Amino acid sequence: MRAEWNADVHRNDPFEPGPVTVVERRPLAPNIQLLTVQAPVVARKIQPGQFVIIRPDDVAERTPLTVADWDRDKGTVTSIFMTVGTSTYKMSRLKPGDTIPTYVGPLGHPIELANFGTVVLIGGCYGIGIIYPMARALKEQGNHVISIVEGRSKFLLYWQDRLEAVSDRVIYATKDLSVGRDRDPGDAIEKLLAAGGIDRVYAIGCTFMMYELAHKTKPFGVKTIALFVLLSKL
Repeated sequence: MRAEWNADVHRNDPFEPGPVTVVERRPLAPNIQLLTVQAPVVARKIQPGQFVIIRPDDVAERTPLTVADWDRDKGTVTSIFMTVGTSTYKMSRLKPGDTIPTYVGPLGHPIELANFGTVVLIGGCYGIGIIYPMARALKEQGNHVISIVEGRSKFLLYWQDRLEAVSDRVIYATKDLSVGRDRDPGDAIEKLLAAGGIDRVYAIGCTFMMYELAHKTKPFGVKTIALFVLLSKL
């Protein structure tokens, strides 16, 4: 799928000046895709928690995706998305060398970065990839980083090696206990909170998961930030 580039249409784009080229697109888990593009302007400015808007062709809807990784030297930006509709299906068919006519970013506010102490990051589904740059940045600030990764089963998880490289501890929670000792991230966070010493919690995933986790942390007075993962159901 190769979209034609119209220089007149995109001449005054405020962000990435021109179409971006697909570097890689591959599945990470069932229905979860990785998309890496050449976007040097975005790569130079992107921060953890920010997002981009992608339109895979000239007739597709504009789809917001939170960024999961980037390489400033190579000028590449990576997002992880779930195939849930027509536009994300089109993205799932992209091949290296294809062009994406609309790629706008970085957008939104990045997460606050400081040495808070012990920070817990909880990611489920496409949120697993999004906590990776957050864990990396928070670790660089001197935090003790604990990552909790959630999924129905082990085969739905990904990037375990990356998260283990930037976290002091990684806890796995799977419904079938195929990996980890907890069936639910709520069980894992309750144990950590009961032990004490948790200074901040970030939760990224489905709305229900974030709602439940916020209720778990509220009695302990721990600041909890739920990031609504940007993935338009298009």
